[in-house]
Amino acid sequence: MANSSSSSSSLLIISYCLILLNLYAIVSSTSDFNNRNHPMILPLHLSTPNLSAHRMPFDDHYSRRHLQNSELPKARMRLFDDLLSNGYYTTRLFIGTPPQEFALIVDTGSTVTYVPCSSCEQCGKHQDPRFQPELSSTYQPVKCNPSCNCDDEGKQCTYERRYAEMSSSSGVIAEDVVSFGNESELKPQRAVFGCENVETGDLYSQRADGIMGLGRGRLSVVDQLVDKGVIGDSFSLCYGGMDVGGGAMVLGAISPPQNMVFSHSNPYRSPYYNIELKELHVAGKPLKLKPKVFDEKHGTVLDSGTTYAYFPEAAFHALKDAITKEIHHLKQIPGPDPNYHDICFSGAGREVSQLSKVFPEVNMVFGNGQKLSLSPENYLFRHTKVSGAYCLGIFPNRNDPTTLLGDTLDRSLTFYHVAGIVVRNTLVTYDRENDKIGFWKTNCSELWKRLQVPDVPAPAPVLPPSSNKSQEMAPGQAPSIMPLFQPGEIRIGIITFDMLISVNNSNTNPNFTEVAEFIAHELEVDNLQVHMLNFTLKGNDYLVKWAILPAESADYISNTTARKIILQLSEHRLHFPERFGSYELVEWKIEPQKDRTWWQQHFVAVIVGVVVTLVVSLLSIGLFLVWRHHKALGTYEPVGDGAIVPEQELQPL
Repeated sequence: MANSSSSSSSLLIISYCLILLNLYAIVSSTSDFNNRNHPMILPLHLSTPNLSAHRMPFDDHYSRRHLQNSELPKARMRLFDDLLSNGYYTTRLFIGTPPQEFALIVDTGSTVTYVPCSSCEQCGKHQDPRFQPELSSTYQPVKCNPSCNCDDEGKQCTYERRYAEMSSSSGVIAEDVVSFGNESELKPQRAVFGCENVETGDLYSQRADGIMGLGRGRLSVVDQLVDKGVIGDSFSLCYGGMDVGGGAMVLGAISPPQNMVFSHSNPYRSPYYNIELKELHVAGKPLKLKPKVFDEKHGTVLDSGTTYAYFPEAAFHALKDAITKEIHHLKQIPGPDPNYHDICFSGAGREVSQLSKVFPEVNMVFGNGQKLSLSPENYLFRHTKVSGAYCLGIFPNRNDPTTLLGDTLDRSLTFYHVAGIVVRNTLVTYDRENDKIGFWKTNCSELWKRLQVPDVPAPAPVLPPSSNKSQEMAPGQAPSIMPLFQPGEIRIGIITFDMLISVNNSNTNPNFTEVAEFIAHELEVDNLQVHMLNFTLKGNDYLVKWAILPAESADYISNTTARKIILQLSEHRLHFPERFGSYELVEWKIEPQKDRTWWQQHFVAVIVGVVVTLVVSLLSIGLFLVWRHHKALGTYEPVGDGAIVPEQELQPL
């Protein structure tokens, strides 16, 4: 009996321990998403990945990746929304010691990260100065070896990438310290990248400095960090909504949210990140399509470098007709660009939050039966010339049976992939370790708060191209970022900014009225909201102070609009026409809505009261005078002393 009692007690103790361990595991797993390490925010851009760099089934790196710990640090960078002005998202990457800053388009379809080299023979004018290897104490060229293509002298490895829109990039391969900014938990790491010597096509003319490749391949930033064992084999992207923009990116493994929807991704089928799309539903009704329509060639490809969704012909027409049928009350109008046959509709209103009341919901059904719901902002884009009008962001992929989903707005870069607007306000996790891709609907612009990141960084200040930002920084550290107002804290009454305008011709004076209209168009505000306060002439340069006022129907500028304006200005996104010359933003300032005095608040009421009082007074006086006049006419004195005189007949003469 004693042995039995002792045994029972031991079993109870063991059971309690197991229960406590399980509870601890549950608490740890649920709190991991909220207490995860800092994320990294990055942009998207389309380019064709290197097929030869695709991960092979028995790659020795692949087996090592499955041993990575999810508790490894993560890289966090901010994603800047250049979607409307330039057609892509960018992030800030720092290369060298001291670090030199670059604005790079994040591309899940590309495997190489490259920036213009100071020795570049044919490179365009971009946002930042070119990379100067001679200024970096940690720079090393990658010497020629049997596993790479070599330059003409046989000394250094080279790379070359050609894209579907006929642009290309080529140069030498080098290695240096890469850092992800002050907000990143991941420390600076040595990485291989491309130093451009020649750019052509859109790569030459784009404002962004280069490409950050996140595809599968030895030269990919993700693969290099995973192979070093510094991050888990996963990364996540989150793009902001139609009117908000911004977002975040996490390099490294995270614990997925509880209701995240997953699709299998086959790494051996193609070098692209793909998903198993089986059906499309519009307003709850499935489209009548063959099951294999989304499974041709590369299947359904998810690419951050592509703006819109490209479907096989049959799927495109079925989806277009189903959506159009649900919005028959809207008027179909021509698209903003006559070179493209966009399908657009007017009369839907400007409020994005109200679009779901007008346009139907679209569901993507994956091979495992899970569904991803697409709201109207996931398949529409704003008409740039007609207020309250929207166009379908879906197009036929006539030259390829592959289904493509993409993010940027550059039409020339949308030939091979699908992602972009389809995943607005959606956290997309590329879980490469488990060969699956997850989708979680969320507010991507507030992802920092969801990750419990204390301070949201603001965009880096714009410096003149001639300045060398890297020389004053300590090795391995990124430049500090100026603070930005926190949305929701104040009501903004006015935004002022000083702009230094340099004219190309000293005999030509800028037309400030045209400049004001151009600024209003670029900032997407009404012309009446932009005012020139004053200007000072300095040689061929004009220092102009501008003010952005609230709309006529509003007392203040909304935080969303203000944030968008500040980002446009601080990131130097206004692209002046050549006739205006060039500009440099000197400073900007926001002023809260001023509290009005009692007299200002009640001025109209007082005036109305005074007018009403005057009118009533005048009417009263008028009525009194009329009454008095009538009374005077209606009274008379009788003849004699009150005697009644009988009427007498007049006698004839």
